Amino acid sequence: MIFVITNALIRGIGTVSLILALFLAGPIVVAIFEGESIYPFLLPLIGSGLIALGILLLVPRPKKDVTHREGFALVTFSWLLACLIGSVPFVLFNVVPTFADALFESTSGFTTTGSSVFLEVEALPRSILFWRALTHWLGGMGIIVMAVAVLPMLGISGYRLMQAEAPGPQVERLTPRIVHTARAFWLIYMAFTAVETILLVVGGLSVFDALTHTFATLATGGFSTRNASIGSFGNAYVEWTITAFMILSGINFALYYRILIRDFGRILKDSQLKAYGFLFAVSVIAVTANLVHMGTFDKVGEAVRLGAFQVATLMTSTGFTTTDYTVWPALSQAILLMMLFVGGCVGSTSGGIKMLHVVVLAKVVGSQFRRLLNPRAVYTSRINQSPLENRTVTAVTSFVFLYLALVLLSTLVVASSGTDILTSLTASLAVIGNIGPGFGLVGPSGNFGFFPSAVKVWLCLVMIMGRLEIYTVLVLIWPRFIEHR
Repeated sequence: MIFVITNALIRGIGTVSLILALFLAGPIVVAIFEGESIYPFLLPLIGSGLIALGILLLVPRPKKDVTHREGFALVTFSWLLACLIGSVPFVLFNVVPTFADALFESTSGFTTTGSSVFLEVEALPRSILFWRALTHWLGGMGIIVMAVAVLPMLGISGYRLMQAEAPGPQVERLTPRIVHTARAFWLIYMAFTAVETILLVVGGLSVFDALTHTFATLATGGFSTRNASIGSFGNAYVEWTITAFMILSGINFALYYRILIRDFGRILKDSQLKAYGFLFAVSVIAVTANLVHMGTFDKVGEAVRLGAFQVATLMTSTGFTTTDYTVWPALSQAILLMMLFVGGCVGSTSGGIKMLHVVVLAKVVGSQFRRLLNPRAVYTSRINQSPLENRTVTAVTSFVFLYLALVLLSTLVVASSGTDILTSLTASLAVIGNIGPGFGLVGPSGNFGFFPSAVKVWLCLVMIMGRLEIYTVLVLIWPRFIEHR
């Protein structure tokens, strides 16, 4: 029993290799400008470029569309390849002690997790800092979405690939052709990038800091060029700007397209958006009130600013910090811990369980209560004013079960290294939800560098599973997946 490697799979890998080669040119430009070595980036650029050209020139286009089976394999292998290639500059620059550290940093970048093995990031070469941020930006919208949008040389159906890369209840077609949908996502993404970068430069940041932090913000990644993250700038304007764009990045990008075509009705009735906004507002009010009541901050304005930033950064799985929230009152910490579970919206760049899944589960629970009170009545739950289908409920409940099961399994694996339970649990939550910091030893003032290499490799796998929403990776080891054709 074997899995057949098809032309579609090989050409897909080649396309992703070409994209990575093109993006590796970015840090080379920075290295030249900063007077740093270009060798750590030039070698993987040449290697991935030659692989890509060889595949795309020698392997013929497939004669039929990619199957679901091939889509899952292509997406998973593409992300593994990206993380491996992305780790090479860290090794060649000799800024990490082991390959496991390099792989962890690269995987954390592409999956927009933002967890790091570095404690002193300001000591790193500027080109490496730029590469870390760039991996965020590419991984935020999605490597496969990029391939479908700008390199349609795959010769296969992009819709199934986008479904495999973002396997939520559905991948919304904004336009009749999926390639145009992918381009619309990336154009909106780039427009936000330009606007935030300009606003941060106006706020006093250098172009380098503004661009790298914009990459990390819009991808909801969290890699910073400063040891103290956003808090190092001591700039309220910068904090509010980044807070706003973190919240915007946690919203389904399809809704921004609806704004462009003036389809405001779809936006106003979006159940996920309403729940997202409501939870954020309530959480900020509760954290602010708790901080003021407990005397953590004397000024209400400061409590609002810091509270809103920390709720936004954890709710959207960004992972930036402005202060050490582990010394905040217990209630505020509990609310922030809850944010590690929830996440942003389906269709956004954020991680976590996602708001749509939370809304669906809430609808299911509500329906069950109504049935208990009136067993003979027939109730229909609705999402976006449309009936909630049974297959959607099944997909969401099974995903949440797998998500929580993976959290527990990962907690056991991390704890087996002798790590305390709080660190083990929140480290697992942080990497599965692609969030970044947790509590305990992996809090905002800590890092992931102390874990053994085996644990780091495990966490890399978990980060990829979390970014691809678990099913895409797990289906590869499902007994019926591998079959002879």
